[in-house]
Amino acid sequence: MEIRLARRDEHDAVGELTVRAYSAFTLGPADPYISRLRDAAARAAGAELWVAADGDRLLGNVTSCPPGSTWREIARDDEGEFRMLAVDPAARGSGAGTALARHCEERAREHGATGMALSSLAEMRAAHRIYERLGYARDPGRDWSPLPGVDLVAFSKVW
Repeated sequence: MEIRLARRDEHDAVGELTVRAYSAFTLGPADPYISRLRDAAARAAGAELWVAADGDRLLGNVTSCPPGSTWREIARDDEGEFRMLAVDPAARGSGAGTALARHCEERAREHGATGMALSSLAEMRAAHRIYERLGYARDPGRDWSPLPGVDLVAFSKVW
């Protein structure tokens, strides 16, 4: 498995993979968040869009939000943050999610971060298991709601 920046010619495929990965957590085709999940080009422009690939097959992707990125939501100045960790349903169990999360930690360290923060839907139990294995703890003081009815739980890690 290779972790690398998404290529411009992959943005559509990355967007569709993200929509598939999040399909159980959206309100269906009319959910306005789907267009945000699908817009990989915007994530690549405003943050770092990383993919896990096995040859030509995309296994997953994540948006790493370096200092100054407009994609940051809850990170403090001394923390890294990543968003939209997505593994293709057909690739779950491959280790892609863990590899992408670890890569985001490495990138945050390169930017001088002393920890990491992230948000997740409470229902995303598989992602939470990855975070817990990597040493993240729930950080309920940073739980928040970007929209009415959308409640996000926070996790953080210090190194």
